[in-house]
Amino acid sequence: MITRTQLSRLGLFDAKVPRYTSYPTAPHFSDAVDDRTFSDWIGALAEGSRVSLYLHVPFCRRLCWFCACRTQGTATLSPVESYVGTLIRELDLLKARLPRGVTLSRLHWGGGTPTLLTPDMMRRLIDKVAEVAPFADHAEFSVEIDPNEIDRERLDVMVAGGLNRASIGVQDFDDEIQRLIGRDQGYDVTRAAVDMIRERGVPSLNADILFGLPDQSRARITETVQKLLSLSPDRVALYGYAHVPWMAKRQQMIPSDKLPGPDERLALFETARKLFVWDGYCEIGIDHFAAPSDGLSVAQKTGRLRRNFQGYTDDTSEVLIGLGASAISRFPQGYAQNAPATSAHTARIRAGRFSTVRGHVFGGEDRLRSRMIEMLMCDFRIRTEELVRDYGASATRLREEFAAICRRFDSLPVLDDEGLFLPPDVRPLTRLVARALDAYDLSKAGHSSAI
Repeated sequence: MITRTQLSRLGLFDAKVPRYTSYPTAPHFSDAVDDRTFSDWIGALAEGSRVSLYLHVPFCRRLCWFCACRTQGTATLSPVESYVGTLIRELDLLKARLPRGVTLSRLHWGGGTPTLLTPDMMRRLIDKVAEVAPFADHAEFSVEIDPNEIDRERLDVMVAGGLNRASIGVQDFDDEIQRLIGRDQGYDVTRAAVDMIRERGVPSLNADILFGLPDQSRARITETVQKLLSLSPDRVALYGYAHVPWMAKRQQMIPSDKLPGPDERLALFETARKLFVWDGYCEIGIDHFAAPSDGLSVAQKTGRLRRNFQGYTDDTSEVLIGLGASAISRFPQGYAQNAPATSAHTARIRAGRFSTVRGHVFGGEDRLRSRMIEMLMCDFRIRTEELVRDYGASATRLREEFAAICRRFDSLPVLDDEGLFLPPDVRPLTRLVARALDAYDLSKAGHSSAI
């Protein structure tokens, strides 16, 4: 059994490492990818492809202090209305470039607060997306829902448009912790939103909570998890709060002296993890939990679990197209990111061009190492046979690299005939082991705590 002392000596409590929702990670993107590159990659899709589509809405009625997403507050709907018009123009640009027969395996609205949109704005977006590409069979339409910013009319519009997965942000139900992170959202407000979602027959509910928040204790996170379990979510994302005030200035409002230390963060995670497992949820990767019948659980059992910018997914599409300010796309050729600032994004779209300003073209061992890290993050096992078959890797070289990782981590990872494996008690080190597979220099990038 691995000890806290071993975890500390191996760097778990001190290291800053990526979350590895992409490889290479976004700090390594460059201006080598632009709008012409993005357009070419769209045009290169095969006719009849299935793709995922992400729409980013970067507006919030109020800015929560804990959030590090690219968002902006707004007191009126005027900038939101203008932005929806820009998204519709962007969708028209996409429609003009897409090959024939492309369908959507996934549609996700994120932000920000997508539910800030009025019912009419939602209808316009839903109708425009349907013009661009219809849903494929068994497609998923998911929306990030703020319980403070939702009502029956908006839910009715989204359900009529095909909404079949709702995602709600909880973070923590404790009143004092909510005050410290600038998030006023009581249990009753969340319960009411969940009831509205369930009443409309939305078959799947996701919830996000955080560990590592100011003044969070094991007793407090226990109460939050128990309240969340009473809502019977189909899947839960248990994220570690990333305190990066040098990147997200609003986090300077959170008193750093009230944040739990790394050792206590691990204890908070373990407390919540055990509660989810005791309630029958399957552990998915490093920080998700899902009901046994949920798509993530099925994907994990069948080897189809994947990881992308939204975290863990059972979507196996090779293409994710991101629209809106700062949105990131993934193609077989590489990554493309839109202009982060809403004004710059809008100016480019209104000029009749995509707003891609940076990205990364895959080269060298990028695809190989991306898959190795994804295997590790999803399955805790890297299978040599697949890497040799699909990426032309050398089995001998892989074994040498895996052996070096075993030595580096006190022989805690297991090297066997299949490849490299992380036993359950070693899995807190997953992101550190993934870092050992990363060929890029991360010394200049500001990443979050390894736990």
